[in-house]
Amino acid sequence: MKLRWITGIMAALLISSCSAPDVAEEIALIPQVREITQQQGSYTIKANAVIGISDENLQPAATYLGAMLQLAKIEKGNADINLIVDGSLTNTDEYRLEINKSGITITGQSYRGVMLGIQTLRQLLPAEIEKKSVVNTKLVLPLVNISDHPREQWRGLMLDVSRHFFTPAEVKELLDIMALYKFNKFHWHLSDDQGWRIEIKKYPLLTEKGAFRKLNSQDRECMRMRKEQQNPDFDFPADRIKVVENDTIYGGFYTQEEIKDIVAYAGQRGIDVIPEIDMPGHFSAAIANYPYLACFNQAGWGHTFSAPICPGKDEVLEFCKDVYSEVFQLFPFEYVHLGADEVEKDNWKKCPNCQKRIKTEGLKDEFELQSWFVKSMEKFFNENGKKLLGWDEILEGGLSETATIMWWRSWVKDAVHRATAQGNNAVMAPNSYFYFDYAADVKTLQNVYSFNPELEGLSKEQFNKVLGLQANIWAEWIPSRERMQYMIFPRMTALAEVAWGTANPAEFENYRQRLVPHFNRWDIMNINYRIPDLEGFESKNVFIGSTDVTATCILPSVEIRYTTDGSVPTKESTLYTGPVNITETTTFTFRSFRKNGTADVPVKTEFVKQELAEPANVDKSTLKEGLQCKIYEKKYVNCENFTDGAKLLNTISVDKVAIPQGAKGWLGLEFDAYIEVPEDGIYSFALLSDDGSRLYINDYLVVDNDGAHGPRELSGQYAMKAGLHALKIHYFDGNNGGSLGLKVYSSSKQEVAVKYFH
Repeated sequence: MKLRWITGIMAALLISSCSAPDVAEEIALIPQVREITQQQGSYTIKANAVIGISDENLQPAATYLGAMLQLAKIEKGNADINLIVDGSLTNTDEYRLEINKSGITITGQSYRGVMLGIQTLRQLLPAEIEKKSVVNTKLVLPLVNISDHPREQWRGLMLDVSRHFFTPAEVKELLDIMALYKFNKFHWHLSDDQGWRIEIKKYPLLTEKGAFRKLNSQDRECMRMRKEQQNPDFDFPADRIKVVENDTIYGGFYTQEEIKDIVAYAGQRGIDVIPEIDMPGHFSAAIANYPYLACFNQAGWGHTFSAPICPGKDEVLEFCKDVYSEVFQLFPFEYVHLGADEVEKDNWKKCPNCQKRIKTEGLKDEFELQSWFVKSMEKFFNENGKKLLGWDEILEGGLSETATIMWWRSWVKDAVHRATAQGNNAVMAPNSYFYFDYAADVKTLQNVYSFNPELEGLSKEQFNKVLGLQANIWAEWIPSRERMQYMIFPRMTALAEVAWGTANPAEFENYRQRLVPHFNRWDIMNINYRIPDLEGFESKNVFIGSTDVTATCILPSVEIRYTTDGSVPTKESTLYTGPVNITETTTFTFRSFRKNGTADVPVKTEFVKQELAEPANVDKSTLKEGLQCKIYEKKYVNCENFTDGAKLLNTISVDKVAIPQGAKGWLGLEFDAYIEVPEDGIYSFALLSDDGSRLYINDYLVVDNDGAHGPRELSGQYAMKAGLHALKIHYFDGNNGGSLGLKVYSSSKQEVAVKYFH
């Protein structure tokens, strides 16, 4: 269906203020709808308005809408606000929203379609609708006709509650936010090495002991970052900490009654809940309390080890089935996630029970043993009316005909192709785009928005096997609700639009402008969002003579404060009111503050006074085009002492800064070249990497993007005269699949097509 876009100064559909003075100035829907037409005028929801439903199955949706609008009366039949299910609508979860001078009608192809229409209505209402009380809020709406439906049937978010626990109230808050942006799948990662979070009545120790742990390395890292950033988002909520026998213990779990309540809460909002009890790996929280589950006895409270279950023991299989028998009763949705990722198989190689199983079942190796376990569990799932979903590792050793993979390993580029080619379904959750626990940078939002689910090489039939998209929120370094919200807002809105099918990467600025009003709604909802990046400077800047330092933000409500002495800015620090002129090298630390006074992460930027660097005294005719790339093998943790202890695997010539084809594993790359710049000037270098990288020009460190991290782009500047200048780049990948790229910009911010020689 053709998208109808109207762009203006705000890149939004503007409403005539003369015809409807009480209506919000802009329609800024996310995800963008497929078709919208607008009439002059407005409709006001009155305090005594009645909600009408076409059948009793819509009662939960009407109750939800009534609570939002503080309307108590719900009747069957026509009313001021009508909710209707019409199965003749052709698209799955299609809805139509009509607002005219007589009232509001939401017609959905299904219950969920009606709920999706309610969320569009919610976004059309003033942001004050998000307050607990709307008694004094005038609920004025534009007159519109909207016809809309999603592209992807799976629009998901996963929350890991094992590494750090989130209360039922916090989970419900996330579900409310998901509903607002039309997500319909909540993947709940309920167990892992660090904690077991779901009550299993047959095995009470799983939560009596397995739900609690002594503080671990992840907790200590959160405490370190709390101190380094002066950021209370890294604080542990007090209700998750207790003292047992002089030990500080962290944890929590959900009772089965709490699980049922949350599942029902999600269902009312049109969201299916997919539980995950991760096995056969990531099972230490259970093994610590039921040691017979492992190949060898590894009992102990604290789950400091990581070992898989023993698939060679029949009693272990019975344990797994017992657990899932209780899980099945709590979650009505057809899909259940087995996990089955990152399984350490060393114990299986030494275990006589596992080796016996391999021999008895005619298996080739431990990979096929894992596949045998997954298929055994899938058979049990199917017998209980459930479908198995697993991380893409379930491809290893052979995939059953009916399992669905969740593709997370971006570096395994053919996972979706292999699964769908043999008729299996797939959900896309590639870590390089959709791991929302990865630190965000200035490019992250656009990176998410640019994702194209129609992967190169997928046939139409294979693409039809892709159920949809999902982002994952792993909680190793997310100890609080505030930190969790900071990591997902605003990038979840970019995913929402991609999954809905209305994202157009060429119209990213349109989306960005539509996003701006949503920050005001989030302020009212007390959401701890990531403030949009400050603009006007690089990570490292260069100037000649003097310069004006500028710092701007797309949000007009943001307050910017700064220091130049290295300290972290507070509310008492200097308020930025306009350009700051400097004549000497100066380091600024900027910090943005939300309306409620809470602060974002401090941003340090250096302004270095330089003269134009002289070009290298080298005869270009003696050089070859491209860069020399040395490929090393070493377990890097950073770019320090890059070649020390490294094994040189190969030296090759490449034409660009990128990971050479076939290079993988514990990888180190050293690029050496001369970069040729066309004219005198200050050049900006944007270095993207996953994991760490450093860029030097003439032995000057221009960009320091070091450390183990996800995809992150940092930029720096260097002043130089036209000609050749010595360039060196160090890059490493920690055996998890990486990315690397370099772009060069002129002082006028135009990308420069530079040449390399070596």
